[in-house]
Amino acid sequence: MNLVLTPKKLSGILAVPSSKSAGHRELICAALADGKSLVKNITPSEDLEATCRVLQAFGATVETVSHEDGRLTVAVTGGLRPQTGSLRADCGESGSTVRFLIPVGLLTGMKITYTGRGRLPERPLDPFLNIFDNKKIAYTKGKDSLPLTVKGRLKGGIYELPGNVSSQFFTGLLMALPLLPDDSVLQSTTVVESESYINITLDCLRRHGIYVEKERDGLYLIRGRQAYRTGEYPVEGDFSQAAFWLVGGIIGDTVELKGLSNNSTQGDRTVVSFIESMRGRIERSGSVLRAVPSRTTGLTIDVKDCPDLVPALAVLGTFSQGITRIVNGARVRLKECDRIHAMTHELNSIGAKVRETGDGLIIEGVSSLTGGRVQAWNDHRIAMALAMASQRCTGKLTIEGAECVRKSYPSFWQDFAHMGGIAVEET
Repeated sequence: MNLVLTPKKLSGILAVPSSKSAGHRELICAALADGKSLVKNITPSEDLEATCRVLQAFGATVETVSHEDGRLTVAVTGGLRPQTGSLRADCGESGSTVRFLIPVGLLTGMKITYTGRGRLPERPLDPFLNIFDNKKIAYTKGKDSLPLTVKGRLKGGIYELPGNVSSQFFTGLLMALPLLPDDSVLQSTTVVESESYINITLDCLRRHGIYVEKERDGLYLIRGRQAYRTGEYPVEGDFSQAAFWLVGGIIGDTVELKGLSNNSTQGDRTVVSFIESMRGRIERSGSVLRAVPSRTTGLTIDVKDCPDLVPALAVLGTFSQGITRIVNGARVRLKECDRIHAMTHELNSIGAKVRETGDGLIIEGVSSLTGGRVQAWNDHRIAMALAMASQRCTGKLTIEGAECVRKSYPSFWQDFAHMGGIAVEET
């Protein structure tokens, strides 16, 4: 689907979608409990559907019990137990699904073939493969990471992972290891990047009755024979999605966002401090954030702990005075697309001045963009970032492949219209 966007400043009040990162974790923890739990305030997305699909294949029951104002309440009956036989686990295009659930699958004892689509088969799984080699867990794969067939069981002991590839590998093991008969140690062999995402996991585990002792960043002591607790678990608002609207308000008109926790452990919450450091005006009132149009100035932004913010920050830098440097973001080249290259190519094609480096971007601010045709690269965050940039175009902007927002935020274009945006499907 190609959408033609007419330049128009966005403004209004919006309830932000629930956190996809937290949603994955809450659903998996509920499925690992012996009994029924309710996970509330879920904004549906293709990625979360993939996690639910695989959990059901593993033996959990996942049922939607209410759907109100675009939010789901899902009943999860868990208690995954050892099984025999084999199955295929379709992870769609979700990196979180495959990396979180490979360790969980090793609790079942089944022979499981993990599959995926889009760019997912190319995304690295080597940290797990190295563990499989060390722990004598059988696996087969082709030249790509997926399909991957795994057969074996986890055992207590010492597990080592590189901390500079993805925190998702840590999360998968942190959720599975507490259920083993013996204790385990999980340690990083490098400095840990995206530590905040591991903190989201630890916070979620505590709510579900699982306790992990964090000795320091990258070193976790995990007691075995723990049990997940059933209950009701609301999913908080998503700062990574809010980032687009906050940037939209700074470069457009006033945007007010509801449903963001003041106590969130989400690393992407730092978007607020980034904007303020660039002299953007953010007003706070309880769980409400208000972005007010501002003349921002460029600075150096370290995204080591919040790589998903790169597309939104690239747009903010484009309309900031002076030079903005985004650094320590090399891992975003391994997302749904190479986001550093994609943002450079698409913004420059409509009049921006962006140069890519090995781990980020150097952006010289401009006052406006020309409009024209851009590609979404089958990447939800690229599409949403370009939608925000359309406000400052002098002509219409056509986004090719705009439907890719379904991966994380299916109602994005409806919310875009709610906030005053004009987007018409190209005929």
